[in-house]
Amino acid sequence: MTLPTTKSKLKDAKRQWEETKVEPNLKRFPERQPEFTTSSDIPLKRLYTPDDIPGDYETELGFPGEYPFTRGVQPTMYRGRFWTMRQYAGYASAEESNARYRFLLDQGQSGLSVAFDLPTQIGYDADDPMAEGEVGKVGVSISSVHDMARLFDQIPLDIVSTSMTINAPAAILLAMYIAVGKRQGVEESKLRGTVQNDILKEYIARGTYIFPPKPSMRLITDLFAYCKTSVPAWNTISISGYHIREAGSTAVQEVAFTLANGIAYVQAAIDAGLSVDDFAPQLSFFFNAHNNFLEEIAKFRAARKLWAKIMRERFGAKNVESMRLKFHTQTGGSTLTAQQPDNNVVRVALQALAAVLGGTQSLHTNSKDEALALPTQDAVQVALRTQQIIAYETGVADSVDPLAGSYLIESLTSEIFQRAEAYIQQIDALGGAMPAIEQGFIQSEIQDAAYAYLKAVEKDEQIIVGVNKFTVDEETVPDILRVDPAMEAAQRQKLADLRTRRDNNKVAELRGQLEKAARGDDNLMPLFVTCVENDVTLGEICHTLRGVFGEYRPTVSI
Repeated sequence: MTLPTTKSKLKDAKRQWEETKVEPNLKRFPERQPEFTTSSDIPLKRLYTPDDIPGDYETELGFPGEYPFTRGVQPTMYRGRFWTMRQYAGYASAEESNARYRFLLDQGQSGLSVAFDLPTQIGYDADDPMAEGEVGKVGVSISSVHDMARLFDQIPLDIVSTSMTINAPAAILLAMYIAVGKRQGVEESKLRGTVQNDILKEYIARGTYIFPPKPSMRLITDLFAYCKTSVPAWNTISISGYHIREAGSTAVQEVAFTLANGIAYVQAAIDAGLSVDDFAPQLSFFFNAHNNFLEEIAKFRAARKLWAKIMRERFGAKNVESMRLKFHTQTGGSTLTAQQPDNNVVRVALQALAAVLGGTQSLHTNSKDEALALPTQDAVQVALRTQQIIAYETGVADSVDPLAGSYLIESLTSEIFQRAEAYIQQIDALGGAMPAIEQGFIQSEIQDAAYAYLKAVEKDEQIIVGVNKFTVDEETVPDILRVDPAMEAAQRQKLADLRTRRDNNKVAELRGQLEKAARGDDNLMPLFVTCVENDVTLGEICHTLRGVFGEYRPTVSI
């Protein structure tokens, strides 16, 4: 069959196909439902044709590595090297997490991603009464530079790239990492990695904040400025849509709210006196890979294109590196089920494949047992092997943006772009991301989307295999990782020993200097490094800053 060569002929041919083929078939075999939509409620047509591809190739797509980066941020993508396989890990003590990291590196992982426990995330030492019962439970406990040194024992920081999922105290944890690098003889300029450092999404969706917005933004821009000159290979922020999606947003909302936060960070840095092309190349992003396979691929492509437009047209960036949206992806934790956990292996594989086809720069694949507990070593190995099979066995990494030109993918990419841009315009009208958060607009939009999804599950309109369909009686409970309660006491003892042997007069002096500096406007990063090198703990630094900055109390519930 020869396809029509003009759009008018194509429309006529499509109409004839619908009348002669589709309609008779529908009478015999009705479709499964009256309407099909994506998770963002974008209607899906029965068939896509060249008529559904918007605009011209150069404007909408371009070539990989060139504006608007729809097709990827590098010219050759994975033909040069694979994405960084960066499994998120950390639990209990620094020693136990170090053993897990070394296992993963031995198994072929190419970068580390550190999960911190809840006390560390909100600036409390392991021996603080506020930390009781939570030490080491959802990540590794880090209170001092000695914990950080144990965490990276025998791991060369000039070779391994490290991502740290830490936000409110991100500058302090980076200072510890810098100090450990110095102990290894690694210059700051040689360190590679990322701190999440994204406080706005904490106010929106996650809740591990410490300080109010203004001083929090100061800590972020101080880190931007310090890394520009001292740690130039470090990604200074990972602007996260992952947690926004985990809270229940749609794919469109994930793109819109993440990029709106990105706009706020760029503007804050400019307001602090930084030039956009001096810091923007060190920005990075973090997205979720969810279940709607084709929508997720289009989402990543749309996000790249929209950020490039924002940086060039809104902020006047001239450096092409400032316009590249580089991102890490994690498969969807909220999609994992405690029921029939082996099904999660399939979910994760498809989500990871969507991230690769969407052009991610690094990837974490969740383990099948994470709906039950922290992952076991065996489950982590399967998760890592999932990435390696995609990389080495499927062939999908052998061509750049292999699904480009798909009528459906290009139509979805355009639709997500337009809907996300419209959301950003709404947020601009409210005064930007922070006013939109303070007014509860973003939280309300996410809550509405999450509620709609839950209703669809309850009504069996959204099928979750093994949960509301295809269920079985389950009696066996798989082996799960449990953190030894004795670990918390051991962490407390390490801190007690540290407080005994360190120079406490020096600690008091440095805390006084820190309080004075926090009341001024000097960059705090150099002092953070000095503090941790002299055994001032994370909790002591954060308590000093709390005394100056205060603590954030939301006026809108998360």
